Order: sequence, then C-alpha cells, then structure tokens
Amino acid sequence: MIIGLPKEIKNNENRVALTPAGVSELVANGHTVYVQSTAGEGSGFSDEEYQSTGAKILATIEEVYAIGEMIVKVKEPIESEYKLVKENQLLFTYFHFASYKPLTEAMVASKAVCLAYETVEKNGGLPLLVPMSEVAGRMAIQKGANYLEKPLGGRGILLGGVAGVNPAKVLILGGGVVGTEAAKMAAGLGADVTIMDVSLPRLRYLSDVLPANVKTVMSNRYNIRELAKHADLIVGAVLIPGAKAPFLITRDMLKDLKKGCVLVDVAVDQGGCIETCKPTTHENPTYVIDNVVHYCVANMPGAVPYTSTLALTNATLPYVIQLANNGWKDACRADAGLKKGLNVVNGQIVYKSVADTFGMAHLPVEEIL
Repeated sequence: MIIGLPKEIKNNENRVALTPAGVSELVANGHTVYVQSTAGEGSGFSDEEYQSTGAKILATIEEVYAIGEMIVKVKEPIESEYKLVKENQLLFTYFHFASYKPLTEAMVASKAVCLAYETVEKNGGLPLLVPMSEVAGRMAIQKGANYLEKPLGGRGILLGGVAGVNPAKVLILGGGVVGTEAAKMAAGLGADVTIMDVSLPRLRYLSDVLPANVKTVMSNRYNIRELAKHADLIVGAVLIPGAKAPFLITRDMLKDLKKGCVLVDVAVDQGGCIETCKPTTHENPTYVIDNVVHYCVANMPGAVPYTSTLALTNATLPYVIQLANNGWKDACRADAGLKKGLNVVNGQIVYKSVADTFGMAHLPVEEIL
C-alpha cells in the first residue's frame, strides 16, 4: 500500500503520525511511505531520519494527498485540506466528528473512508485515545496551575499551598483516563482534589488507587453545582465515545464560581462539557467570562510533541500495519474493535452517534462490510 504522511497544519500542532521507526516497520512489510518535508521536525525527527528508514520525501501536502492510498495523521483535516481528500482514500486520524458539522459534511462529500482513532475499541476500552488522554490529563493540571497565577488572570493561589496555608481545591469532572491522570498530577502537587463520576464501581476503584488527598464524589447536578462554588481549578474530563459531551458546568453557574477560578475543558475537541468553553489554540489559549479563566485548547498534547508523538505511535502503529497489510475492509472484518473506528465511508455516516448529533442519515457499517 502507498501511505502518505502529511505535515500537521492545525495551529501549533507539532505532533506527527509516524516516527522513523514506524516508517521502518511499514517498509519492512513491503509498503511505500511518502512523507511531507519537515513533517516530523516539530517532534524532533528530520527528513534525513525518515529517508534513512526508507521513506520518500515530498515537498508539498498536495503531493502527499495525491499519491497516498492511506493518509495517516494526528488531527482531523482542516478546511484547506478538505479539497485534497480523494474518493476511496483511507484517512486514519483523530476526527472528533461530533464536535464540528462542516468537517462531517466535507468528509461525506469527499466519499473517502474515515477511520477515527477515538472510536477504535479493544476490550471495552479506547486504546488510541488512552495515550493522548494520559498526556492531556496531566497537562490540564500543569496548565491550570499556571493560569491560577495572578498575572495570568487567576486567583493568585499556589496549587499545593505551603505550611500554614491551604492548598488549592481542584474539582475533576469525570473519572476516566483523563480524570485519573489529572487527579494523580494534582494530588502529587499537594492540591485538595475531588474527582466525580457517575459510576459507583469506578469511584470505588479510584478511592482505592488514588492518594489520600483525593476524595471521590458521585456526579450529579446538585453535587457539581455545590462543589464548583468552592473550587479554584475545575477540569472537564468527560468523554462519550463518538458523541458530544454533556454540559456539566452551565453558563448560569459561572456567577457562583470564585473570581479567578480556572476552567480547563479537556473535552473541548468533542464539544466540551463546560457550556462557555469554545476551542482555543496554543497561540491564544485562554479567555475570561464573568471573571473566570477558560483554558480550552483543542489539541493540548500538541504542546509536548516529542512525548505525545511517541506515546501515540506506540498505540497506532500496529493498526496502521494491519490496515496496510490487509486493506481497510478485510482489516475491519477481522477486528471488531477496529471496525468501530469507521465513522464515514464512501459518502455514508456509519457511526450512529455522529449521525444522531447532527440529525443526519446513518447507514449501519455492516451494510458496507
């Protein structure tokens, strides 16, 4: 198979979807890999390193899309890329369709095959979302602690406090991978942490494995509203696979939050769980509403591309090889979890949650396979 690796062009996105080591594996399996020049520079990989493992370098993104039977990316195509996507071309990347209807419509119109990292399943989990969720969860606390500083608009409170001064109160909404990693990080810095989830078994598990300065509380409207009033940092860490996250912090709640409270919505790339959050970039990461700082960068792991690229490709490469060796149809027939990654195929939405989000037509994926 001919595989194309374009350079990511989303604002301040420095990750790359394949490392030179990944290219080497694909070439060893008999495939041809075309890499856009400087695609790996943001993550610390030079064109020469790719060439040394068998890749062919192309100058432009247009050339990569034109030649690739499978395009492997990190983030969804942005508007300038829509016209480059070809009919029957396989795109393997994070899409988060439910957060942006124009992207969904563009990929439907392209008649490409869109296989989304974030909905691939294995043993009931989301293996291609886990590594970036780990990074984003830890970064949420790192960034939150930073923006709690007064010069950046925050309350002027040190996350861990000092002797004789209470630490900051951190509220984490969601006890999945993002929430768990955020809780670990916040607890390690000495914060007073509360993590919420709708699953009692999950809360029991978290209570057992997290440090003593992490409290677990059942997530419901009343509890969220009451705890939010006392929080210095609130992390939105809610995920519903393939669908938009519900709003847990609503617009009317902001008036009750502390002045200089910081909101970090890790779920923003799937629509967000904080009503007043809208996607921002690393270039302009925050804005303030009702004296509350909002940090809503949609590609948080892009700020630490070396770590993120290695963590992501450790997870994605086996699937890339599987798709290249067998073709997407046979690969998805053989692997029910990989089949769950199919979102849009040849002009049809085959992932029900995406279709339902926008009231669009849905075709069961079995009818295509």
